[in-house]
Amino acid sequence: MQILLAFLSGGALCVIAQLLINLTKATPARILVSYVCLGVLLYAIGVYEPMLKIFGEGVSLSLIGFGGAIGRGVKEAIDKDGISGILSGGITATAQGITLTLVLALFSSLFIKGRPKKM
Repeated sequence: MQILLAFLSGGALCVIAQLLINLTKATPARILVSYVCLGVLLYAIGVYEPMLKIFGEGVSLSLIGFGGAIGRGVKEAIDKDGISGILSGGITATAQGITLTLVLALFSSLFIKGRPKKM
């Protein structure tokens, strides 16, 4: 049942994003940033953690999950370091994912040759 809930919730997030792309003038970059900000907001108001318990990886592995991780990191850093945790908490909490993304991008650029588009 957990796999089905994760699949449906992750799929619903993708459908919403695709509808926003198709039906509005919002660019994909703005939608991506909106999803991250939504994750931070959901964590801040206390909705993200219950969603995570219900839907599991469906919300955890999306951009909303990245935003939730930023929110969690900021909260923990504020509890530990005070007000200066606002600046460092989000980066510290998501450093692993950011580093992995950069390393994979580097290896992809080394092994995949891009071709310029012909007009």
